[in-house]
Amino acid sequence: MEVFLQNNLWLLALLMAWVLPWKGYALWSAARLRHKWWFVILLVVNTVAILDIIYIFFVARPAKKKSFGGMNS
Repeated sequence: MEVFLQNNLWLLALLMAWVLPWKGYALWSAARLRHKWWFVILLVVNTVAILDIIYIFFVARPAKKKSFGGMNS
């Protein structure tokens, strides 16, 4: 595995470029919506952004609609 990563460093950089924005947005959303357990889980568990994407589209989005549904913006 170590030799593979040394020979394919570009793959690691590409993976980091994919994960970082998803992780950042998911953590930001969880903190803003006060989802403490989601924040901890997203921070600790690395699923190559799969869990982050699930949180953003299926947990945070419905929670935002409930929280801000009555406000006109």
